[in-house]
Amino acid sequence: MDTAQLKRFCSRFPAATKTLHGEPSNILVYAVGGKTFAYFKTSEPERWRFSFRATPERFVELTDQPGIKPARWMGRWYWVTVVDVRQMPEEYLRELVTWSYHRALGTLSGKRRRELVGGWRVV
Repeated sequence: MDTAQLKRFCSRFPAATKTLHGEPSNILVYAVGGKTFAYFKTSEPERWRFSFRATPERFVELTDQPGIKPARWMGRWYWVTVVDVRQMPEEYLRELVTWSYHRALGTLSGKRRRELVGGWRVV
């Protein structure tokens, strides 16, 4: 999966929004109900590095792999950064991003979730 495909994947989640933040952060953020579930760095030298939240167990597993590291400033909350998304198996990456989306959605109140996604269930 390349960067363009991953951007489309993130945009397809129910009620997902994307916001481009310029200087000084230079990130493209994907969120649901104002809760971030993934983002891309948009400036050099880290252009198109991709970050998302993982479970504590997956965080350890992922950061042991080459090309995946704790996300800058966000690692303490189990966010990881993938240096080159093309190096990760597509289905595995989809699974991880889907979990991050559900995690963000799950932090919203039940009322807010229903407003955004109706009867769609959080897994």
